[in-house]
Amino acid sequence: MQFGIFTVGDVTPDPTTGRAPTERERIKAMVAVALKAEEVGLDVFATGEHHNPPFVPSSPTTMLGYIAARTEKLILSTSTTLITTNDPVKIAEDFAMLQHLADGRVDLMLGRGNTGPVYPWFGQDIRQGINLAIENYALLRRLWREDVVDWEGKFRTPLQGFTSTPRPLDGVPPFVWHGSIRSPEIAEQAAYYGDGFFHNNIFWPADHTRRMVELYRTRFAHYGHGAPEQAIVGLGGQVFMRKNSQDAVREFRPYFDNAPVYGHGPSLEDFTDQTPLTVGTPEQVIEKTLSFRGYAGDYQRQLFLVDHAGLPLKTVLEQIDMLGEEVVPVLREEFANGRPADVPEAPTHASLKASEEVAAA
Repeated sequence: MQFGIFTVGDVTPDPTTGRAPTERERIKAMVAVALKAEEVGLDVFATGEHHNPPFVPSSPTTMLGYIAARTEKLILSTSTTLITTNDPVKIAEDFAMLQHLADGRVDLMLGRGNTGPVYPWFGQDIRQGINLAIENYALLRRLWREDVVDWEGKFRTPLQGFTSTPRPLDGVPPFVWHGSIRSPEIAEQAAYYGDGFFHNNIFWPADHTRRMVELYRTRFAHYGHGAPEQAIVGLGGQVFMRKNSQDAVREFRPYFDNAPVYGHGPSLEDFTDQTPLTVGTPEQVIEKTLSFRGYAGDYQRQLFLVDHAGLPLKTVLEQIDMLGEEVVPVLREEFANGRPADVPEAPTHASLKASEEVAAA
């Protein structure tokens, strides 16, 4: 099972000081978070993609390429690559290039994002969001798997005799996670192709997550990719920790109350009770994260959000230290206990390459 960090890259004033980082400071802080994740033994760093304030990660592959040069083991991913408003040709080429630079330590999560105005900014219609996701991904798959592609669809100009360059490393495309919070069509899409399904459940109660994951697992089996338990599932999480739970609540409350998206909404107590957010001790984080298996089954990837809402970089790095030293080692051991032998490990470039070689033999 893989454990890691995902960032949304928001530039938010620290509510305790009133100071907001500059864009440069925030971008550099995201790099520092990735380097700390590798240092403490986490598996994955994932960045979002946004094209509007208060967010800065408009070019994920640029950032991930820079991080690739400064890390050795960390898997570099996205917590959303906008399949609806990016050109599939550009996605195919950018991530294949990143694969080569990172020696295969690359996968990506496709999604539609949470910002409606991004569609007209890139010449698209939000009312076609699901259709764009379906058509664009169908083209992306072909670009990675076929050396020469002829294509005609609804949402982009036709391609004739087109070859995407560079070709995927070792002839193996990056593994794809389809990310969704609420759209069953995306769970269906992931199941149809036998890809991964990532439910970023940080805003949603357990029962909703359970239904979405069950739908994906059922349809994964329907399409002949294996038993429901063999489907590839990832989940989000959100934590803030201190040695004493009261200290954690007191310190995190002003950040929660002013956070982008959910700030000035539900109380910290209600949100903690109803979603995966854990504010407390490392032991409480372990207990709540282990409970995810009760409604999602044995899964493959767990990503935590720790660096948003104006939290100082020093505090964020302390959170990652606690994850690496106190939380993740216990989670690795506990999630391994009782895990059925036929539940697959999280895909990596090496495992995908081995599978391709077996299939070709």
